Amino acid sequence: MTKSLFPGFDGLMSLSRREGVDVRPTLLRVLTDLYVQTRIHSDDEQRQFTELATRLIDQVDDATRAAIKAKLAIYPQTPVPVLQKLGLVAAQEGRRVPLAREIPAPAHPPSPARTPSDAELRMAANMAMQPKDAAEIHDMFFGAGPSERALILHNLAQTPLKAAPRIPTVRAKRAIQILEMAAIAGDVESFALELGDSLILPSRVAAQIVDDAGGEALAVAARALDMPSPVFQRILLFFKPEIGNSVNEVYRLSRLYDRLVDRSALVMLAAWRGSTLAVTRAKYQPSLHDGERQRARAGASQTRPGVQPGAMPPRRTGTDGSSER
Repeated sequence: MTKSLFPGFDGLMSLSRREGVDVRPTLLRVLTDLYVQTRIHSDDEQRQFTELATRLIDQVDDATRAAIKAKLAIYPQTPVPVLQKLGLVAAQEGRRVPLAREIPAPAHPPSPARTPSDAELRMAANMAMQPKDAAEIHDMFFGAGPSERALILHNLAQTPLKAAPRIPTVRAKRAIQILEMAAIAGDVESFALELGDSLILPSRVAAQIVDDAGGEALAVAARALDMPSPVFQRILLFFKPEIGNSVNEVYRLSRLYDRLVDRSALVMLAAWRGSTLAVTRAKYQPSLHDGERQRARAGASQTRPGVQPGAMPPRRTGTDGSSER
């Protein structure tokens, strides 16, 4: 089970410890989700899950441990060593320990709207992105390689171009949940539809982001939604298997995502939106140009009359220079 999905599991673990990108919470959540999706497991699958899960349980944060504990507590085929590791069974008797009811978290009053700083107001007053600029940034990004894309995103944080407004928090949270479920199910169509709807992007651009092989476009879209880093990593592992099976690619994109600032993502989002207008203008420009030419020819073909109303007719002269009436 785990070998086919994560052939570089040990490599990811060692790279995580060496490079500082902690993918262990994501891996434990993914392993648990995969395990509970099937009711029956072979002895080899149970052995692999037990070995990997018990290694990771002590190395993850409390939130991750609580999340997998809730799933494995109600799953009938959870191996006993894993239950013991999570404190769900007594170490000697092997019986499940009844779980206490969850204590509801106290409701926090909504935080008041923050007044933008002077710097933010000055930044908002900067020039909005023109369709031509947007199209150039769009084409430059998708035509660049991984290192060039990282440099473009870094430079966008300093550009005076106006960024897109933030996605409302409630809408973004809903989108993140739908995107994660679609990624786990491998539903490309629903994933692209929700991505375009939540970021207000046309289907053409949303499909281009989803189909992008490098993964940087997906990282920008996720940052524009303020997606938590573990969720982005899970989407990589489920939705982009060609990336999830590569230790270096998972680390590279995880590091890029953690370093990507919100402003860079929102400026790129504005470019994606503006590029659509540029494409639409270019599509209809030939017909508009032909119409102008036709109107110009029509105006030139209308000749003025030789004699204006009320004017004297021209005087003709004879061959001897005398005038003729």
